[in-house]
Amino acid sequence: MTTTTKKDLIDRIADETKYKRNDVRSIVQAFLDGVITELGEGNRLEFRDFGVFEIRERAPRMAQNPRTLERVPVPARRTVKFKVGRLMKEAVDSKLVNREETPIVETPVVETPSKEFATA
Repeated sequence: MTTTTKKDLIDRIADETKYKRNDVRSIVQAFLDGVITELGEGNRLEFRDFGVFEIRERAPRMAQNPRTLERVPVPARRTVKFKVGRLMKEAVDSKLVNREETPIVETPVVETPSKEFATA
């Protein structure tokens, strides 16, 4: 698996379309800025067969610091949810099916004594 950067994507689009890289960069950035603006305003973005971006409200909750075991409040916040569209799902699934089988390496389980944590 490799990472594709925005620059890589811009270069690929410019090569495929024969548009100047600066023009493609401006268009891609304008698109991304538009997505951010729409989501920031709480709007839902739907791209048929690609997917849907929508804002979800997360309720406030209590969490626990794993080092100190101190309970800390986590405030409510908004987050972005992405639901995969049909064509993207099919493309991702076909990559898994067509990928060569890789051997599964099992690691031995080592028994460790369990620690008891106080729950306050």
